[in-house]
Amino acid sequence: MVANPGDDERNKERLKTSIDRATAIFAERNIRFTDLRRKVFEEIASTQASVGAYEVLDRLAKKGTRLAPISVYRALDALLDAGVVHRLESKNAYFACGRLHQAPTGRRPIFLSCEKCGTVQEVDGDHIFKAIDEAAHGAKFEPRVRFVEVSGTCQQCAALHKN
Repeated sequence: MVANPGDDERNKERLKTSIDRATAIFAERNIRFTDLRRKVFEEIASTQASVGAYEVLDRLAKKGTRLAPISVYRALDALLDAGVVHRLESKNAYFACGRLHQAPTGRRPIFLSCEKCGTVQEVDGDHIFKAIDEAAHGAKFEPRVRFVEVSGTCQQCAALHKN
């Protein structure tokens, strides 16, 4: 698949917007957006796929920043707490919040993870969470659902395999 020349510029703009929004979120929550947290966030936000902590560690090392794994995990914890990254439980991998470029809606997303290319999308899942809450409360169960993850094939990968 040949990339559109404008894609690179759009990706740079998307990354800049994500970094600006993450910076604002950290400031709003009175949390320090340290240089290390920013670097870890940039590595995660520079791709639309999920990445593992050790992949982030390797990427940073290739750019000259050598760290202990615990440093990356601490940065990831701060990024998770701030809500600027999410964790895919099934892969133990992280991805940047896809809604950073939008105004906060308070609605909860579900995560669609492509098994072929690794891209992760966020789509409105409020109705799914409401159904889960209703079913759980009907069974007198107190849910602690933090997210819903669905594995499958994205539109681009499905189109590639049809040809």
